[in-house]
Amino acid sequence: MSSCCGTETIEITTEQPRIAGKLQTVALVGPPNSGKSTLFNRLTGLRQKVANYPGVTVEQHTGRMKGIGRADLLLVDLPGIYSFDSYSEDARVTVDVLKGEMPGTPKPDAVLLVLDSLHLRRQLMLAAPVLALGLPTLVLLNMSDLMESRGGEVDPLALAQELGTPVAKISAARGVGMDAIAQFLQRKSGEAEALQGATQPQRLELPVMGNARSYRQWATGISSRTRYKAPLSSEWTQRIDSVLLHPVWGPLTFLMVVFAVFQAVFTIGNPLSDAFGNVLYALGDLVGRFLGHGWLQSFLVNGVWRGVASVLVFLPQILLLFLFIGVLEDSGYLARAALIADRFMRTIGLNGKAFIPLLSAYACAVPAIMATRTIENKRDRYATILVAPFMTCSARLPIYMLIIAAFVPNRPVLGDLLGLQATALLGLYVLGFLAAVVTARLLKSSILKASSTPFILELPQYRMPTLRSLAMRLYDRGKMFTQKAGTIILSVTVVLWVLANVPFHTTLADSLIGRLGHLIEPAIAPLGFNWKIGIGLISSIVAREVIVGTLGTLYGADPATQALHLQAALRHGMTLGGAMALLVFFAFAMQCTSTLAIVKRETNSWRWPALQFAYMSVLAYLGALATNQIILHFLR
Repeated sequence: MSSCCGTETIEITTEQPRIAGKLQTVALVGPPNSGKSTLFNRLTGLRQKVANYPGVTVEQHTGRMKGIGRADLLLVDLPGIYSFDSYSEDARVTVDVLKGEMPGTPKPDAVLLVLDSLHLRRQLMLAAPVLALGLPTLVLLNMSDLMESRGGEVDPLALAQELGTPVAKISAARGVGMDAIAQFLQRKSGEAEALQGATQPQRLELPVMGNARSYRQWATGISSRTRYKAPLSSEWTQRIDSVLLHPVWGPLTFLMVVFAVFQAVFTIGNPLSDAFGNVLYALGDLVGRFLGHGWLQSFLVNGVWRGVASVLVFLPQILLLFLFIGVLEDSGYLARAALIADRFMRTIGLNGKAFIPLLSAYACAVPAIMATRTIENKRDRYATILVAPFMTCSARLPIYMLIIAAFVPNRPVLGDLLGLQATALLGLYVLGFLAAVVTARLLKSSILKASSTPFILELPQYRMPTLRSLAMRLYDRGKMFTQKAGTIILSVTVVLWVLANVPFHTTLADSLIGRLGHLIEPAIAPLGFNWKIGIGLISSIVAREVIVGTLGTLYGADPATQALHLQAALRHGMTLGGAMALLVFFAFAMQCTSTLAIVKRETNSWRWPALQFAYMSVLAYLGALATNQIILHFLR
């Protein structure tokens, strides 16, 4: 035993072990918001494979390091953690992988430890347990360019001597310092090529493992001895935070940003979607001319093409929404929004950590539910899981856009600042959010009552989003959306076309799908839904957006509406009350088997997804019923 910085320490050898053969697996480790994901995308060129670790719901991101010409190396992006001592599932997975105890995942041959140089004194606490594993480790001081531009200083050579392992300054966002990573990974069996200028002492003193106070004192001592000078917050950062984090102006600013985003989605996105839709329908008509008339033309054009195109037409608006979300996230603003929302989250009984999963549920409930693993309290975690599907995901957006564009006139509400269509869309987002709030309050005051836990969040620095990062994000989202349209939606539309045309030479109403629709019509008629909407509701249980393709197929197969675009066909077959009721129904209904499956896997029981599906379905039915009846009353 020896002492260091007034705390008890243990002494370990830091000679890097020999690697049998070439390096094969490299682990990427770091705290949340350290830029680890940005570095992973750069090293792999976004050519990644996403799966789940065996037996847990934590996502596993792996990819070949083609970004630096090392396709022979597998990079494993481990969950972002602050320490090894957390009880969260993220921390357990990271520790198990690093120790080689995760089934199906090879033990890493080397580690890339990413630390945010802007907050190096705190983030060095993670270095101690990582280095204690004895794996070849390269410490990467990310965002060094921002640190130095704001008056910060650090001596990487002195830090390398203190840690007993190579240290390099990088900027993952700009691609600076990638050569140091490539050089570190060149080591093979019997080789020990140190990073240029760095030395590796034979012995290294580390704090007592599992002692948080010892970690802090150790990290503080190293920071002092390596002459680390924390960067000052820029004057602009202080001024911006004084507004964005203000108890009054902060929430108001957040609301203004939300209003602006939704208005832009309609103002800019509508013309783009209309133009894209015209191209898709024109291509369908062109193909139809070559096919002539008959069952093949009906199948390919009215069945397959109309069904898939009716969903793909919303791709520009969805990409536009994700573009704005990406800008807000990469700039550092969304973390501030989470801090503001924490005050509200506690009033409804949810943990402050629930904000991030609920926010990501606006993209998709599946990864949002998986993100709840960072919530250590089981009851808080289950409450967040059960309310996450109420948040308006991107799958709801196509049906929202379709009905709003067909039935809501684009009139100004606040002059040129906000239109009626954007207000309607925002209202649906608010409606889903309020349903989540009320449900969370009910759960936390009854079956899932639990004591509150602290909310810890490191605010990232403000930075300019890079075009490369935004382009990768949009490419990834667009690819996921089109793949779903090309698989699930295509499959459903093909089945629907067959059912809509059997028996052959009969009307749509007399077909198999027509008979099924008329069978359930009495149950949904009070909601203002006809039998075609009923078929859409059944098909959309697989995935919400499938209803748009279903309606495109059904209305395209009906001679009365075959020549009309889907919006005009809906106006021909639905009332205003029925249309608004359909929006409310989708704001509340589960309608997603993938979400049900992930809830079952997350809770390890069918009881919770069954309760969730039943509760949301009843709420959707009653909400749609009330909406239709109220509108009918006022239109009399």
